[in-house]
Amino acid sequence: MPQIRVAVAGAGIAGLAFALALRRAGIDCHLYEQAERLAEVGAGVQVTPNATRLLHRLGLQDRLRAVAVAPRAIEMRRWDDGGLLQRTELGGPCRRRFGAPYYTVHRADLHDALLSLVPADRVHLGARLVSVTQSAGEARLHLSDGTTVAADLVVGADGIRSVARERIAADRPRYSGQTIYRGLVPADRVPFLAADPRVRLWLGPDQHCVCYPVSSGRQVSFGATVSSSHWREESWSAPGDPAELAAAYAAWHPDVTRLITAAETVGRWALHDRDSLGRLSAGRVAVIGDAAHPMLPFQAQGANQAIEDAVVLAACLADAGPDGLGAALLRYERIRLPRTTRIQQQSRANATTFHLADGDEQRRRDASTQASPGLERHEWLFGYDAEQATTTSRS
Repeated sequence: MPQIRVAVAGAGIAGLAFALALRRAGIDCHLYEQAERLAEVGAGVQVTPNATRLLHRLGLQDRLRAVAVAPRAIEMRRWDDGGLLQRTELGGPCRRRFGAPYYTVHRADLHDALLSLVPADRVHLGARLVSVTQSAGEARLHLSDGTTVAADLVVGADGIRSVARERIAADRPRYSGQTIYRGLVPADRVPFLAADPRVRLWLGPDQHCVCYPVSSGRQVSFGATVSSSHWREESWSAPGDPAELAAAYAAWHPDVTRLITAAETVGRWALHDRDSLGRLSAGRVAVIGDAAHPMLPFQAQGANQAIEDAVVLAACLADAGPDGLGAALLRYERIRLPRTTRIQQQSRANATTFHLADGDEQRRRDASTQASPGLERHEWLFGYDAEQATTTSRS
C-alpha cells in the first residue's frame, strides 16, 4: 500500500508534535521551517493534563519530568491587597483525578524535548513558505528559494500568521486593546515566588499578571497584560520597555511589583483576536495549532490545543489510509472544531472577566470564583482525552 506523502509547514510545538504522532502511526513526513536555526522564543507555557497525557504517550514523559515543574496549586488573587479569590489544588490530586500531571515548562525546553525525537533529516530549516497551491492529485509548498515541494497533504503548523491558512480562510485579526509583556526572572531574585511552586494570577482593573516557575525551578516566567491603544505589533520577539511595564503595575501588590522590577528584559506582544474558522481543511490542505485556531492566552490552552490537534489529525490519517484523505480531514474537523471553538470563546470571555474594574460586577465575579475552587470545574478541559475522542468518533 503506498504511503501518504505529508509536508508540514512549521517546526514549532504543533508541527513537531504532529510529526511524532504521525511517526507513531507509521506515517512519514517532512517539516519545512522558515527559521535558519531552531530556537523557540517566548517564556513559559502551562502544559495541562489534557496535553501531558498525549505527550507521555508520544515518549516525552522522562524528558518532561527532567525540565518541567509540577506546581502545587493555581491561585487567583486580588490586584491590590493580594486577597485570595480561589485556590485550585494541583500536584497529586490533579494527577489522581486526570491520570496526568499539570506542568509549567519553558517553551524552549518543551520544543527541545519534541525535537529530540524527530529525525534530523526530516526537519528542513531556512525553508520559508510563500504560498500553497493544489490540484486534484496533490498539494504543493512554494518556498522563498524557488523550491516546490509536492505532497498528498500539506499541513499548516505555521502559526498565528499562517500562509497555509490562506487556502482555507483569509486572516482577519482584530486588535484586542491589550498587549502582554513576557519575561523570565532567575528564581533566586524572587525566592518568595519560587520556593513554593504555584501558578499565581493577580486580577485587577484592565490588566492582570500571571507567573509560575519553569526550567526545573531555576526561573520564574511571567506574563503581564496592559491596555494600550498604540502598540499593535504581533511579534513574540519584539522587545518591551521594563520601565513602562513597571509603571503600569506600580500600584499593585508588592509581590507583583517585586517580580516585574526583577526582570532585566521583557518581550511585548500585541494581542489580536480572530473568529473561529468554520472548517480546518480545504482540499489537500489542513491546519493545526495557532494556524487553525489562534486564541487569546487567557485560558492557557494554545500549546495544549495544538498538541491535541496533532494527535487527532494523525490518528484520522492513520485510520483512513491513502485513499480516504477527504474523509479523514472531515473527521478531524468534526472532532476538533466544537472543542477549540469553545476554548476560543472562553479565552475571549476571560479577557473581560479578568480585567473588571473594582465595583459590583467585580464583587460578583469574586464571589462566583470563590464558590467554585475545585478541580471538578476543570473536568471538561483537563479530563478530555483527544485519542479517546478519536476512537469514539469511529462508531
